[in-house]
Amino acid sequence: MSTTTENPPEATAAPRRRTPPLSRLLLADRVAVVAAAVLSLAALCAVFGPLLLGGAAQRQDLALSRLPPLSFDQLGWLGLLGTDPLGRSVLARLIVASSTTFSVALPTVLLAMLIGASIGMWAGFHRGRRETVAMRVADVIMSFPSLLLAVVVLYVFDPGVATIVAVLTITRIPVFLRTARAESAELQRRGFVDAARTFGTPSGQIIRRHVFPVILPTLLTVATLDFCYVTLAESSLSFLGIGIQPPQVSWGLMVAEGRTYLRTAWWLSFFPGLAIVLTTVSATILSAWARLATDPAQRWRLTTRGAATHTPKIEGAGV
Repeated sequence: MSTTTENPPEATAAPRRRTPPLSRLLLADRVAVVAAAVLSLAALCAVFGPLLLGGAAQRQDLALSRLPPLSFDQLGWLGLLGTDPLGRSVLARLIVASSTTFSVALPTVLLAMLIGASIGMWAGFHRGRRETVAMRVADVIMSFPSLLLAVVVLYVFDPGVATIVAVLTITRIPVFLRTARAESAELQRRGFVDAARTFGTPSGQIIRRHVFPVILPTLLTVATLDFCYVTLAESSLSFLGIGIQPPQVSWGLMVAEGRTYLRTAWWLSFFPGLAIVLTTVSATILSAWARLATDPAQRWRLTTRGAATHTPKIEGAGV
């Protein structure tokens, strides 16, 4: 009589690897953690800065004109970054200016992504004449340099936050439109889309339930990079004098106001310029991390990186 030994299911089944949460993936990447901390600090300043330091940012005292950084005796902690020619705290103005910069960049990116992605998914899914018309309109908009178009429009109309958001939104819509069109055109040939059509699912519902979740990581990556572009565009327009106007303050306007004092008061332009650089670089780094973290095909790069940094040493290795 022959006996057969059967392995228990626990021994034969391969261990199933669980995908670590995004918070653990973020903590495994030190550079991404620093970038997220910088962006979080800028966002907190944008939200609470005007409420806490709005009065200090506008308070003038000519006796304190152009004090250098670390002037704690005259202004306390508000003198950390010095003062401007009117005796206003550079630190307070820098914090309040983040609100203006974010109030231009965030609505612009969100509106451009909402409008551009909606048109792009609709055109790419249905193809044909709809796709041709949408792409030709996008090509016409992109044929004009976006910054030059914004300069022309802002010279004609009253420069302000609403006008800047409207102009930059129009110039950034084609970026999301082309991205969403390319992704949805490829997805509409997939089997799960054909299966949904077979069951009689309306095209709008297919786009909302099956197409949009798949292309969302790509759209978020493009949106993060576009946030950097819009931030630099707003700073450039304010630097040229056709963007944010006093008494409002933005980082680009602070750089423009301090350029005439570069030899005698370098801190007036240096610190707002540093804020622009740190914010845009941090957004770029976090965009690259988010692209890997939200893509199942590329997420292993982050898990491998995290495992490599926590690999325990084997005693006797290398002997």
